[in-house]
Amino acid sequence: MPKQTDKDPSGRLPSKFPLDINRSRPLIFAFHNSRPTPHLRDKLSRQDLSATMSQETPLPFVYQFAAGAIAGVSEILMMYPLDVVKTRVQLQTGVPTAGADHYNGMIDCFRKIVRNEGFSRLYRGISAPILMEAPKRATKFAANDEWGKVYRKAFGAEKMNQSLSILTGASAGATEAIVVVPFELIKIRMQDKASAGKYTGMLDCVAKTVRAEGILALYNGLESTMWRHVLWNAGYFGCIFQVRQLLPAAETQSSKVRNDLLSGAVGGTVGTILNTPMDVVKSRIQNSPKVPGQVPKYNWAWPAVATVAKEEGFGALYKGFLPKVLRLGPGGGILLVVFTGVMDFFREMKQPKPLK
Repeated sequence: MPKQTDKDPSGRLPSKFPLDINRSRPLIFAFHNSRPTPHLRDKLSRQDLSATMSQETPLPFVYQFAAGAIAGVSEILMMYPLDVVKTRVQLQTGVPTAGADHYNGMIDCFRKIVRNEGFSRLYRGISAPILMEAPKRATKFAANDEWGKVYRKAFGAEKMNQSLSILTGASAGATEAIVVVPFELIKIRMQDKASAGKYTGMLDCVAKTVRAEGILALYNGLESTMWRHVLWNAGYFGCIFQVRQLLPAAETQSSKVRNDLLSGAVGGTVGTILNTPMDVVKSRIQNSPKVPGQVPKYNWAWPAVATVAKEEGFGALYKGFLPKVLRLGPGGGILLVVFTGVMDFFREMKQPKPLK
């Protein structure tokens, strides 16, 4: 029997490709579980990948869930101000002008928020995304796995391939949106400058929203959120495999992390390019309170995209793109480093202690 390599003549990825896509795992989990230890890296060209991977026993889901939550919260704590700036810029309509009420770009937005509202305002609404992080990652993990099973059965595929990976990721993103929409809505409304004296905190925002607009108002923007997640996952999963194949083989720990960060950043950047217009209209839809008898200006995703492009120009659909991309790169690095470190700690903790 010829030995399996990381590519076969058909160009399809083998079931044990380093991203572990055969298990339909989110990439942040797969990066760690599927990588061989450094002293085995130089054997990859001569050994079957599945044999190499079998030497590192995967941890149960609860450990991956905990590591993902810790990594996600760490990234939020460090990078959240960029999300606040992104939202402020996206909510700004019309052509920016001079004055404290308008932002002429990311740096100007940072400066005016700190000067006029205080540094703490950069962390306004952070409780919602922190509470969202654990259920978001749990849903993403389970949805990726279940949708992968559904599509493999539907298309008669024994293992995942790139096309199914894109479809699975997009479907998981749509599923994930159902969980994150209420948290996103509360976060957006608290980040808006106009809410400075309107809400005393997250629970107050929830209570006032439900009281004024009804419980279903928490799901305003569900459609646009689904589109945002579908486009992001499709772009991310669609690019990351090719990028990893183009990069030189990693032979050291630092080069291994470098390859992961580069491929993740490229895939994430493509995902950001694809989904930023939906992110812009999602922010506006969720920040538009429903008034009985009135149709909101921003209501459905694609009509809202057309409205923004018509009134403000196509470039307005990419408002907040720079802080979003700047968060993506360092944020992805933080996620990977923290997740890997926590998983290493869990593995060491679970290893049987030698008898004395």
